[in-house]
Amino acid sequence: MKRNELAAMIDHTKLGPDNSKDQIRQLCEEAKKYQFISVCINPCYVLLAKEWLKGTSVRVCTVLGFPQGANTTRIKVAEAEQALSEGAEELDMVINVAALKANETSYVQNEIEAICKIAKQGPQKALVKVIIETCLLNDEQKRVACQLSKAAGAEFVKTSTGFSTSGATIEDVKLMRATVGPTMGVKASGGVRDLATALKMIEAGATRIGTSSGVKIIEEIAA
Repeated sequence: MKRNELAAMIDHTKLGPDNSKDQIRQLCEEAKKYQFISVCINPCYVLLAKEWLKGTSVRVCTVLGFPQGANTTRIKVAEAEQALSEGAEELDMVINVAALKANETSYVQNEIEAICKIAKQGPQKALVKVIIETCLLNDEQKRVACQLSKAAGAEFVKTSTGFSTSGATIEDVKLMRATVGPTMGVKASGGVRDLATALKMIEAGATRIGTSSGVKIIEEIAA
């Protein structure tokens, strides 16, 4: 795979609780240099990232209900509304994991639908990626989470926040791809730190890679 092809699949990510403005600015500069598809950042930095990425093709992605997914739907919707008003083009939302595990499927689907509805309003249509936190689910729960996300109108399902017990696995990406079919996006995120792992995730069915190691991964490819 060529550098530009892989870069176009990477969400260049910095979501730590202590990330500074200078670190986010550096992230944006790296995204411009390597032409990553997006930067994935905490909501408080959306306005700054949008300004720093003005005139480029790099998209601004932010997170909702992060990292536990335990906020109410009303709060997640408010987060989405603010992020979109400040220029976010992609929204990575965390499902209510406890609700899913309790088989409260209507609640989970309705919440995803609420975010998707907001994301499709106005002239700027934003992508919605649903973080199902695979490390906390069994295989059947993973399938149900993917099915609900697809039925709700999300563009992607995503493995992990990277802040729970573990991140993406090849097996989970394969399961998610088999569940959602060939057209919906699958994002592998959490623990993807080198080229070999990224390529294995893509081979398993991932169409996006969320990583804080994007520069390292790209530089492993011969120019």
